Amino acid sequence: MADDLSDLLPPGFPAMSVKDATTLMTQTPGSPLEIEETEIRGVRLKTWKNAPGTLREIFEASLPQAAKTYIVLDDDRVTFDAHRRATLKLAAQLVADGVTKGDRVAIVARNLPEWSAAFWAGVLTGAIVTPLNAWWTGGELEYGLQDSGAKILIADAERWARIEPHLAACPALEKVYVTRAPAAIDHPRVALLEDLLGKPNDWGRLPAGALPDVALGADDDVTIFYTSGTTGKPKGAVITHRNIVSNIFNALSAQARSFLRRGEIPPAPDPAAPQKAGLLSVPFFHATGCFAVMVPAMLSGNKLVLQRRWDVEQALGLIEREKINSAGGVPTIAWQIVEHPRFEEFDLSSLETVSYGGAPSAPDLVRRIKQRFPKSQPGQGWGMTETSATAVSNYGEDYIRKPASCGLPAPTGEVRIVSPDGKDLSVGEVGELWYRGPTVVRGYWQKPKETAETFTDGWVKTGDLARVDDEGFVYIVDRAKDMLIRGGENIYCVEVENALYDHPAVMDAAVVGRPHRTLGEEPVAIVHLKSGAEASEAELRAFVGERLAAFKVPVEIRFLHETLPRNANGKILKKDLKSLFDTAA
Repeated sequence: MADDLSDLLPPGFPAMSVKDATTLMTQTPGSPLEIEETEIRGVRLKTWKNAPGTLREIFEASLPQAAKTYIVLDDDRVTFDAHRRATLKLAAQLVADGVTKGDRVAIVARNLPEWSAAFWAGVLTGAIVTPLNAWWTGGELEYGLQDSGAKILIADAERWARIEPHLAACPALEKVYVTRAPAAIDHPRVALLEDLLGKPNDWGRLPAGALPDVALGADDDVTIFYTSGTTGKPKGAVITHRNIVSNIFNALSAQARSFLRRGEIPPAPDPAAPQKAGLLSVPFFHATGCFAVMVPAMLSGNKLVLQRRWDVEQALGLIEREKINSAGGVPTIAWQIVEHPRFEEFDLSSLETVSYGGAPSAPDLVRRIKQRFPKSQPGQGWGMTETSATAVSNYGEDYIRKPASCGLPAPTGEVRIVSPDGKDLSVGEVGELWYRGPTVVRGYWQKPKETAETFTDGWVKTGDLARVDDEGFVYIVDRAKDMLIRGGENIYCVEVENALYDHPAVMDAAVVGRPHRTLGEEPVAIVHLKSGAEASEAELRAFVGERLAAFKVPVEIRFLHETLPRNANGKILKKDLKSLFDTAA
C-alpha cells in the first residue's frame, strides 16, 4: 500500500519520541494521566490513577454543564439539566419496579434522547444495562432477552412491534416501557415511557430527583454488550465501570500524546471555552457509540447531534448548523463527506477531527481529509467489544506518518503477537493479536467455555492477525478466520483490499474466498465505486496485479451499486457477500 504522506507533516515533527511523550504524561506525579498498578481479578494491570471510580461520578460531572445542550435529534433539543431530570425520574421508577443491583435492564431502540436517559437510569440503580442490537429481528431480540434474563425492557415502538410476538417466550421480563408509540398499547406488562417522562423537549419541567442509594464499585458489572454475531450466536461481553472509564482515559491519552509529539503542552480543560459538538453516525448500542462517544460527552459537556439514519447531505447541513467539531464512524462515511458533490456549498470550517475504525482505510483518505479540512486531525483506531471499544489509536501526525497502522496501544495496555503454538513473535512477524489492559472485559455472560477460550490471565485473544513495528505501532493484517489459503499460499484479505482502495475510483471493497476444486480457495472481490467514477473489472485486476503477487489478484470482481453491507460495528458482512460466489470453480 502506498503510504508516503510525509509532505503533510509539519516541519520538525516529531519534537518528542513516543516513549518520552508517554513517560511525561503517565509518570509525572499529579498528572491527570498518571498511571499506577492495580490488581484486578488476580492480575496486576496498569490503571489510570486519577480516573473516576464509576459511571455515577461521570454522570455527576455533568452538573456544571446543566444549561448546555446535550442531545439534538431533529426538533428535540435536550439540555444536560433536562436529561438529568428525566434520568433520575426513570431511575426512581426502576427502583419502584423492583430493580436491584445486578438485575438486567435491556434497551432496544434507535439513537434517541430516551436511549441515553434509559442507559444512565439503569446505571444509577446498579443494574446491568443490556443494550440489544436495534437491527436484530424479533427472534434475535428474543434470544438477547432470554440470554441476558432481562427484568425490564425499554424499547421504541418499532422494536416493540418486533418483540411483542416473542414476549411469551421471555418470562423473566416483568415490564416493558415503550417510547414514541403512535397510540396507547393495551398489554398488562407494557407502559408508555411518555406517561412517565413526557416528551424530550418537556423533560426540563420534571422535578429535580435524587440519586438512588446504591453502592457502586469500579469493578462491578455495569453493562452487557453483545458481540456483533457475524457467525454463530452473539455472546454478551460483561463490562465493568472501570472498563468504560479506562476507555475514556485511553482516548484522552492519545490526544495528549499527539500534542506532546508536536512539542506542545496539551491544553487544560477550559469551562469558559465554546462547547464542542460531535455528529454521531454509529449506534448507541455499539461499544463505540456508547463508550467512546456518549459517555465521554457526559464527562466533557459536549453536544451530541444524532440522525435518524445516516444521510451524508443531511450530515453536511448539520455540521454547518450545529458547528460540529468531530465526525466520522467508518471510512466509508468519511469518504462520503469529503467526496460529496455539494461539499463546497456548506460551511464546514468548525470540523476539527475526522476519525474512524472498524474497516480498512486507504492512505489517500488521509490526504483527502487534510485537503478538505486543513486544520483537522485525522485519526483511526482498533478495538472490539471485548476491549470496551478503542484499545489502539493512531491520531494526528502519527496517523499521517503511518496511515496503514491502527496505532499504538493505550499506555495502560499491552499487546502480544502470538504464533499458533502460543509463542511470542518478533517485530514484523505476523501472528494473532492479544491485548491486555483495564478495558478488557471480564468475560462472556453465562458462557464459561467461550470465556476460557478467549480470555487468559487478563489477555483477550482477538482473532485478528497483526504485526508490530519497531516503534510499537500495530498493523492489522486480517481476521484470522478470513485468511485465504490458495494452493498452500496465504492471502491476507486486507492486503488485497488495501490495493483496491488505492485505486481512485474505489469507495468500498471486500475480498472473500471462493471454493476451488484443486487450489482449495481463490480470492474474489466485491467493489462499490465512488459517485461518478468508472472502472472495469479488467482495470482493477490489472491495478492490483501491479502491486501484489499474481496469486493474490482477485480472479473475479463484481460491482455493487450501493455501499457494502455492514454490521453495527462498521465491519463488512463478508458472510453475506460470499453468497454472490456460491459456485465453486
